[in-house]
Amino acid sequence: MSSTPLHVAVGFLAMGGWAVFANAGHGLRAMLLAGLVQGLISGALTLGLKRSVDWMRPRMARGPGYWVPPLIAICGSALLLVLTHWLSDTPEIAATIAVPLGVSLSYIFAYNIQCQYRSRNRG
Repeated sequence: MSSTPLHVAVGFLAMGGWAVFANAGHGLRAMLLAGLVQGLISGALTLGLKRSVDWMRPRMARGPGYWVPPLIAICGSALLLVLTHWLSDTPEIAATIAVPLGVSLSYIFAYNIQCQYRSRNRG
């Protein structure tokens, strides 16, 4: 379960599938394009969120270190999602990114808190 390719593939399929569903009222082409775009972004974000938070966390004090790195990472993710879907002419941008952004937000905050907790309890 710790396989990075597996996490990327699951992110691609789950979030790409959501984007297809969110754009169902706009024809097959729009649905499939939104799904492909979201799937590719979700795969990349799976890698990028973790790496960016891992880089930021040791550079911050414990208090802000709990919430600032994930907040910065999720804002970057939101910008990337909106911009990419806007450029690819996704009809339902807000609906398309709502679930992936919510999942990313939950994941990255939980991951960061877990890492902070482990680091604190080691020494």
